[in-house]
Amino acid sequence: MRTVPVHPIEAESYRILAGRVDLTRWPPASRAVVARVIHAAADVSYADTLVVDEDACLAGIEAIRAGAPVIADVEMVTVATRRAGTRCLLVEGRALAAAHPGLTASAAAMRVAASRWPEGAVVVVGNAPTALVEVVRLAAAGELRPALVIGLPVGFVGAADAKAALRASGLPSVSNVGERGGSAVAAAALNALWRLAVSGPAPRTGDTSRGQDPANRHQLPAEDER
Repeated sequence: MRTVPVHPIEAESYRILAGRVDLTRWPPASRAVVARVIHAAADVSYADTLVVDEDACLAGIEAIRAGAPVIADVEMVTVATRRAGTRCLLVEGRALAAAHPGLTASAAAMRVAASRWPEGAVVVVGNAPTALVEVVRLAAAGELRPALVIGLPVGFVGAADAKAALRASGLPSVSNVGERGGSAVAAAALNALWRLAVSGPAPRTGDTSRGQDPANRHQLPAEDER
């Protein structure tokens, strides 16, 4: 394990963040994810819209620590999370999509990823709702069994619905409610877990003190899950 250095500007950002929003209701790994997303976006509203399960975060930490493949939908996420060894298969996706009219390159890239790493990958979607829809479809078909899905695509078309479908799928996930998101916040969520993976031991998954206890997952009223 190693210590990840913290730049003074980052430390000051976290100090300001702590004065503006109380994150103490979140369990440790979830809190790290929420804080880093807010830090990256300078947007405290993510404290109210992120849906984060503690066991899912811990599963992601263990997968990263074990060297699991990390797959992103776009190069922006890959560049921002290069320390985690993130890969993007858009080149292969474009080739596959060319033979399948109506299939987007990002969705096709997830098909390629599922064929190469069907078990145990960490999947990060920060841009394309169609990529997240395809991840959910592949999982439902038994073709993809990820350790964690970080689903934070952005956009007026399809993003909110794709994230709702991810939550309904039962896959271990990090997402948010609504149209907001993007590569920067998806990368931030992954980077938070990477830092925990490399800096020290995390509590084990399956700890009976966590489970699916409501305290470990930020739940919104049903009417907000649209």
